[in-house]
Amino acid sequence: MNLLDSGAYFYDTYETKDGKWIAIGALEPQFYREFLRPIGLADLDAGQQMDREHWPEFKSKVAAAIKGRRATSGMRPCSEPMRATPRCCRLKEAPAHPHNIERQTFTQIDGVVQPAPAPRFSRTPPAVQGPPQAPQSELVLSNWGFSSAEIDRLALRKRYRARP
Repeated sequence: MNLLDSGAYFYDTYETKDGKWIAIGALEPQFYREFLRPIGLADLDAGQQMDREHWPEFKSKVAAAIKGRRATSGMRPCSEPMRATPRCCRLKEAPAHPHNIERQTFTQIDGVVQPAPAPRFSRTPPAVQGPPQAPQSELVLSNWGFSSAEIDRLALRKRYRARP
C-alpha cells in the first residue's frame, strides 16, 4: 500500500451515487479534515491518517460515504469529478471541459475530434497532418496471431454487446 498509487484512502478514486468517479487528493492535514467533513466522516482520527494499518478500514468507510453522494454534491476541497476516463464520463464530454478548452487539448480535423499533439514547443509548433485513420483492428489482431475465425467472433461480440 503506497501513498500515491491508490493505496491511501485519502488519495484515490471513488465511484459516486450517479455512477461517475471522483478523484480525492487530501494529503495535507488541513485538506484531509476538509475532505472528511462534507462526506460525514469528520470523526475519523486525523492522527491515524498516515497509519497504514487503518487504511483498508478507512477506505471502506470513505467508499461507502462517497457512493451515497453525487459527483457534484460539494465534496470540496481536494476532490474533482473525473472526466474522460473509461469508467466515469463519456469521451465525448472531454473536449467541452473548460480545462481541455483552455489547454487546447483537442483539435478537430474534417469533423473528427482528436487529441492535439503534445508536447508543444514555441519554436516548433506541432501540427496534425490529417484526420485519424480508420481502425486497423483486423490487421492488428491478425499480426498478433489471431485466426480469422477468432477475429470474426470478437467482431460479433463487440457488435452485439449490450449498450448502457
